[in-house]
Amino acid sequence: MADDVTPQESPLCRAYSDGNHTVSIDIYADDEGGWLLEIVDENNNTTVWEDAFDTDEEALQEALDALKEEGVGAFIGPAEASGSWEAP
Repeated sequence: MADDVTPQESPLCRAYSDGNHTVSIDIYADDEGGWLLEIVDENNNTTVWEDAFDTDEEALQEALDALKEEGVGAFIGPAEASGSWEAP
């Protein structure tokens, strides 16, 4: 029987709001010593960065930069169909 493994979340995970929208910045350790970055919108759609980051601080900075540059709306997907896509 396989054990359910819960990924190690970074203490830097947080919510980010801009206007009427809020997304969740999720950062968690991979099994190779890196940190994975995912932004989850209010409809449970995800944007996942393909490459791991060396530190959780680098992952957080990338998320904040992307959210400020692209705007939160760029990370909000449709409400009727949850899915995932790669970072812009």
